[in-house]
Amino acid sequence: MMVGAQLRRLREERGLTRAEAGEPIRASESKISRMELGRVGFKERDVLDLLSLYDVRDEGERAALLARVREANASGWWYAYRDVTPNWFQRYLGLEATATLIRSYEVQFVPGLLQTEEYARAVVRLGHGGAQEHEVTRRVRLRLGRQQILSRPDPPKLWAVVDEAALRRPVGGPRVMRDQLEALIATVTKMPNVTLQVVPLAAGGHAAAGGAFSILRFAQPDLPDLVYIEQLTSALYLDRREDVDCYFDAVNRLFVEAAPAKDTVPILDQIIRDLR
Repeated sequence: MMVGAQLRRLREERGLTRAEAGEPIRASESKISRMELGRVGFKERDVLDLLSLYDVRDEGERAALLARVREANASGWWYAYRDVTPNWFQRYLGLEATATLIRSYEVQFVPGLLQTEEYARAVVRLGHGGAQEHEVTRRVRLRLGRQQILSRPDPPKLWAVVDEAALRRPVGGPRVMRDQLEALIATVTKMPNVTLQVVPLAAGGHAAAGGAFSILRFAQPDLPDLVYIEQLTSALYLDRREDVDCYFDAVNRLFVEAAPAKDTVPILDQIIRDLR
């Protein structure tokens, strides 16, 4: 996506259409569009030809973009789990790994980045009831591997809003759920880059009644914010400004309608007491 966004900016600066950009590399207008959206891989030769067309002559700038191309074409750590990961989700893993801010709303489960191993195992079994045990284990390892971004040297900011019903639903049983709630308390207490708010049951209806979603923001100014909505067998990736603005409005209202972050630990403590 970063490479594609940079190529789009260079093309627009030269005043060229996608069709005109495609001619030197024998590519259709639709292929140039997919390249600029980061939805296809890149051939270094094609990128070099485009840079020449866009009159990018500086060797340092050309080398920097080619380095990004090689990075974009390299497989992420999650590629090792491709046997249990659909293509539409692999794209999200790459986006999540490079985001600087992740805003999310969850109505059914604890956010994946905050799940304990046993809770994650119970969630995976719910979604993949026919999976063999080794497949379940690999899916759980993938989920736990994703969580490493929160403790890396330059972690993203995670701001999650969770419906209280998700925290009271004893996924995996009371013991697993209690351990999960205690882990949430430890996380929000010890990790300054994680903020968790709860939408109380007493709140009634709220701004995001339509379902769970995440909004990702990136450090690169060329990359637009992106909304991710996961479904049973696919996912939606929304980056049109009007769509993103709609979800931003919903999540901003959620932050206000949810209990303040300072009340999260007392709320979790109360739910734990109610489990006993």
